[in-house]
Amino acid sequence: MTFSLPQKVTQENALLLEKEGSLNLVDLRVIDCSLLKDFDSTVLTVLLAWQKKLRVDGHSISVEHAPEKLKVLASVYGVSVLLGL
Repeated sequence: MTFSLPQKVTQENALLLEKEGSLNLVDLRVIDCSLLKDFDSTVLTVLLAWQKKLRVDGHSISVEHAPEKLKVLASVYGVSVLLGL
């Protein structure tokens, strides 16, 4: 199954989004970023938190349709490999 990130992921909604995703870990194996437009580095925190929870069970996330800005942020913060970007 796929979990779609909303259009906006910032400090305002990151905690709620992280909790929502954590309740649906099965859906987190594929993260669709096609709607993601308004975001900051907080989105990396959310993705890494989900990745950590999935790795406990030997799984990982796959990020699809990542915008270029997300790839750049992941690279700047040194987490591209952890998120498969």
